[in-house]
This record gives sequence, structure tokens and C-alpha cells, in this order.
Amino acid sequence: MNMTRTTFATLAAGLLILGSAACSNPADDVPAAAVSDATTTPAPVETTGQTFKIGEGSAIMFIGSKITGQHDGGFRGFEGAINLVDQDPAKSQVHITIDTTTLWADNEKLTGHLMSPDFFDVANFPTATFTSTEIVPEGDDYKVTGTLDLHGVTRTISFPASIVVSPDGVTVNAEFSIMRFDFDIIYPGKTDDLIRDEVVIKLDLAAVPATEA
Repeated sequence: MNMTRTTFATLAAGLLILGSAACSNPADDVPAAAVSDATTTPAPVETTGQTFKIGEGSAIMFIGSKITGQHDGGFRGFEGAINLVDQDPAKSQVHITIDTTTLWADNEKLTGHLMSPDFFDVANFPTATFTSTEIVPEGDDYKVTGTLDLHGVTRTISFPASIVVSPDGVTVNAEFSIMRFDFDIIYPGKTDDLIRDEVVIKLDLAAVPATEA
């Protein structure tokens, strides 16, 4: 009887250790973007209205995770514009071009691996672009739909975002997840430490009138 209790206690302790070692999925805490095939050619970048340049104070980041941990990363080099029509985001358009060769991660070795063909393959796909095709009010926020070209794959994605227009500029903040397999980024990781399919995207964009950029 004592041996039975000891065995049970040992098993329970082992399960507890294994459970605590596993990393929770950060994508569980954010909405998932809707992703579909891009069936139409993206609309040309809007030129009417007032142009706001995305610049200083902006950030494009991501969080990737595996069974035992997670890593922060992002892109240091990107440019874009918000063409604001009638001070109304729903009439307006966002366009962003990312230099994928400026990718960074919180681990130097990982940065190099993410740049390799296993992941972003920046040598063959040095840019990624996003052009919005529709911005629709949803409560106090908006649903942004657009064409994302990443890793040589073009998809239509929709995600929630906060968009604030002020006399000084426009800010866009969004946090959502995408499935990396949707963009042919399929490296699985080690068999005992698999990489999750979901990747969290974090956008903090600040734009000022083009004459001030």
C-alpha cells in the first residue's frame, strides 16, 4: 500500500514537472486572422486624400513559440503610408513594404535560422507587402482586410485593429495570429520540441503628415 502511494505520488510529480515545462501558446490570447486565397489583384495604392507616412515610433513584431518556450522578433526596416480620405479610416487605405532582411529575434542564433530557407528565406524573398482592400468599423475598432504577400505567397487576411485619427497623425494598433503554414513556412522543429503553427503579429504604427515625415 505504501509502495502504491509512493508510485502514485512520483507519477503525479512527474506530470506536474512536465506540465510546468510546457510553454503556453501566446496565440491563445489574441484573435486569429481570417486567411483565404487572394482571388483578385490587389487594388492600386490609394492616392486621394491626405498621405501620412509611417515612420518613427512604429514597430512590426511577432511572437513564435514551441513546446518549451517562445521568442520575440520583428523587422527593423519597413516603410508605408496611410492615405486618409475625409478623415475616415473606412474610406482610407494602408500600404506597407517590409525589408525582411532586417529581421531580428531575441537570440542571435535564432535570427540567423529565421532568415534561412527553413523560415523566411530572406535571400529569395527580401520583401513582404501588405495593402488594405477594405476597412470596416466594428464597434469601437475596425476590421482591416487586405492582401499580404509573404514568403512568395499571396493571401487575403482580415484582422481587428484600433485606428485613431488625430490632428497630429494616425495610429494603428493590432495584435492577432496567423498560421505560418498558410505562407509555406513549414519547418517543424525538433521532434521533441515542435514549433507551433500559430504566430502572433503585433503592429504598432504611427503615421504623420507626409510633409512632416
